[in-house]
Amino acid sequence: QVQLVESGGGLVQAGGSLRLSCAASGRPFSSYRMGWFRQAPGKEREFVAALSRNGGDTIYGDSVKGRFTISRDNAKNTVYLHMNSLKPEDTAVYYCAASSRWAVLRPVSDDYEYWGQGTQVTVSS
Repeated sequence: QVQLVESGGGLVQAGGSLRLSCAASGRPFSSYRMGWFRQAPGKEREFVAALSRNGGDTIYGDSVKGRFTISRDNAKNTVYLHMNSLKPEDTAVYYCAASSRWAVLRPVSDDYEYWGQGTQVTVSS
């Protein structure tokens, strides 16, 4: 089992940047592929990005491609979400998640067994 704690959210103006962090504890961090999802008020949870255990493979949601970058530091048990060119529509609670699945990376929340509590990102226009 792994515990996940997100940080780095906050209020930013449109066009700005933020870096979210997700610190993991418990089982070895490198055992899990990691993902970021987000949920805006009144909307369903949306896939943002995911990466493989060694960080070599990544996938992104269409709405964030070219603006967001996911990365991980297995030595620090941390996954990051670098967010650039933020838009008001990026406003949401952002969650990191861990998956023990071994098949191809998919933008599917059901693949992830462990979830953090989320961090709020608000982008003002």
